[in-house]
Amino acid sequence: MAVFRWGHSWSDAFSDLEREVDSILQSVNQTFQGLRFGRQHPPINLYDLDDHYLITAEIAGVATEDLDLAIANGVLTIRGGRQLDEGADENRYRRQERPHGSWQRSISLPERVSEDGLKADLTNGILQIVLPKAQDEAPRQIPVTGG
Repeated sequence: MAVFRWGHSWSDAFSDLEREVDSILQSVNQTFQGLRFGRQHPPINLYDLDDHYLITAEIAGVATEDLDLAIANGVLTIRGGRQLDEGADENRYRRQERPHGSWQRSISLPERVSEDGLKADLTNGILQIVLPKAQDEAPRQIPVTGG
């Protein structure tokens, strides 16, 4: 006895289920940040240029005083937050796609960076971070002494 019938597609059942879940979520007067709207941390680009790395991040709506950048052990950490829109009551949203609150993003760097010349600039919602590459050190001989 065959359980599977030719000509019937599982994709139709999943499409129906997705439509039902969407209609349930739209009927609830709550916002589900991250559930249907994707990530809350900013998207980044990392460029490997000749003498430095350049990281750009989209952080529209984040003030410079709400940003914290740190680098340690080859990992750059960007912390920030977006405030709730001025005069907006969170319980009155009909649609919310711009998340607010704090976020953190850590990026592993492919090589060591020099602490001299680190700089960051926030202009028109785009954060640009310049990370100069550390100079390659020549191998050093280690003298061996006898006991």
